[in-house]
Amino acid sequence: MARVIAIDYGNKRVGLAVTDPDQIIASGLTTIHSSELFDFLTKYFAKEKVEAIVLGYPRRLNLEANQMTKIVDDLAVSLGRKFSTMKVVKVDERFTSMMAAQTLVMSGLKKKDRQKKELLDEVAATIILQSYLDQIRHKL
Repeated sequence: MARVIAIDYGNKRVGLAVTDPDQIIASGLTTIHSSELFDFLTKYFAKEKVEAIVLGYPRRLNLEANQMTKIVDDLAVSLGRKFSTMKVVKVDERFTSMMAAQTLVMSGLKKKDRQKKELLDEVAATIILQSYLDQIRHKL
């Protein structure tokens, strides 16, 4: 099998997570600047076999679009064009930042370390990816 990579996209930073080759475990990969996303993915895909890109899909609690929804829709189209051999899947990301913050608290990290937004973005991407893995397992 091939890996699946998840993206928690923001205007400044992008949190990334990836599965193992058997698609069992979602792990944080890194956080990069938004402008580096396509270069990073191109290099990563040259080294690793990846079959799908999972994008955190932002919406309001009532499921209406917010200011980031159109940006992520456009990103999904661009990713699909650039990496046409991979499927691009959008996964609901409501509550992931809150869940990521709670995960960091529960992990025992010091407050100073929990305030690093880069770590929060990476954990949010991991939660998005785990949500995707759970969805595909329930369909089987």
